[in-house]
Amino acid sequence: MLEKALTGSRSYKVWIVVLLAIVGIGFVNYLRQLDYGLGITGMSRDVSWGLYIGQFTFLVGVAASAVMLVLPYYLHNYKVFGKITILGEFLAVASVTMCLSFIIVDLGKPQRAFNVLLHPTPNSILFWDMVVLNGYLFLNIIIGWTLLGCERRGAPPPKWVKPLIYLSIPWAVSIHTVTAFLYAGLPGRGFWLTAIMAPRFLGSAFASGPSLLILFCLFLRKFTKFDAGWEAISSLAKIVTYAMLVSVFFFLCELFTVYYSQIPEHILHFNYLFQGLHGHSELTPWMWICIVLALVAVGLLINPKWRNNEKILPIACLCVFFSLWIEKGIALVLTGFIPSPLETITRYMPTPTELAITLGIWGLGFLVLSVLYKVALTVKEQTGDSASH
Repeated sequence: MLEKALTGSRSYKVWIVVLLAIVGIGFVNYLRQLDYGLGITGMSRDVSWGLYIGQFTFLVGVAASAVMLVLPYYLHNYKVFGKITILGEFLAVASVTMCLSFIIVDLGKPQRAFNVLLHPTPNSILFWDMVVLNGYLFLNIIIGWTLLGCERRGAPPPKWVKPLIYLSIPWAVSIHTVTAFLYAGLPGRGFWLTAIMAPRFLGSAFASGPSLLILFCLFLRKFTKFDAGWEAISSLAKIVTYAMLVSVFFFLCELFTVYYSQIPEHILHFNYLFQGLHGHSELTPWMWICIVLALVAVGLLINPKWRNNEKILPIACLCVFFSLWIEKGIALVLTGFIPSPLETITRYMPTPTELAITLGIWGLGFLVLSVLYKVALTVKEQTGDSASH
């Protein structure tokens, strides 16, 4: 079926060439990083996780969100999601591919990744993060490709795939839970030391991923023959609404705990984030943009008339996506290091090389997603499942 990705309209081919160029630029800059070392990035001894790990953290949530389609469709027989479940599974494949790529570039030397396999340490959260991420990637590749092949042949899915589908549901929750434990398990970092970290991660995941999928569905509805159906899009919008409300509520719980208790090692990080600290306020504009976008998103989504408006819904979804990208992709990681446990402030700013590599990995993710979606949509068009019923 992969050969279907080699054909398409002129716009599709131009899009693929553009993505290949972005990936190429990122790869050239990665070769520079390999030659020079991580000193070419903005990271340092005091801020050892930066933009790479921030993107990894955010994208794990996007990948985990596929469960919000798989669970209703397979466990509750919600047939409305039948046409877009494969899109969610392929979005998970592309997202985990980017996650693993960001880990590789953050390691400095890619061969270090083999140390996790050569010297397994089950008492390490990093070991389990490797297990759940790779396992989730293979599950979605096997499930998605098998079901798509059965759909193309008009044959029922094989019996062995059903247990894998059911396994993927708790596995999706596990990938973001384990990622949250990477942060919450570090006692020296007050900003991350909270028992609500995993619920916060899951709440934001179930908002960011479906919001991106809604945008894809609306785009495909307008520019291709594939129509997910408004009922499916509307149901996804409700999921985004409730998940975003939960995510905002959890964040407000954090603010209350921190500012009411006035514990210094906790409040300093939030002060740095919202108003700056000792003249350093690099993240403050980003955080206030995040807050404004979140409030706008909640305001637009909570009103059913606006949520079900095809022109307003994309705006709301964009606000959700970029708000949570700022929170998880930028603020969460950096604020854990600034200020340090000794209350020193080390400025972090990603370098052009770091930005180019990051953009290249995002390009790789969209390239994988575009190829998989092209195959899926071609199959659905051939089987007559591309139009809304």
